[in-house]
Amino acid sequence: MRVGRVLFGSLFIVAGVAHFAFTRAYASAVPDYLPGHRELVLISGAAEIAGGVGLFLPQTRRCAALGLFLLLVSVFPANLWMAQHPDRYGIPPWLLWARLPMQIPLLWWALIYARERLQ
Repeated sequence: MRVGRVLFGSLFIVAGVAHFAFTRAYASAVPDYLPGHRELVLISGAAEIAGGVGLFLPQTRRCAALGLFLLLVSVFPANLWMAQHPDRYGIPPWLLWARLPMQIPLLWWALIYARERLQ
């Protein structure tokens, strides 16, 4: 479980840092109907970093895992938006659609750590 936590937490830390390094690119993925694209990207990036770090600490692991689960659910509309508007991103449409079901293992992984007992 420890190696998985390190991988899962690191994945979110790296992704969160990318939100700050490539804010404009991430903001373009936010659906048009939502306000504050830049702010949403920065907030979600900070949440990813906090969740990733939280997985490393036994005292915050459950809360961090649940938070990451909720974060994954909340950003799904942006992933769906990208799949529905592939002409905006220069990414093959099949790839944008193929990544949607990849959320399921990430959600499952987060739930595993949310249910894990403190060690």
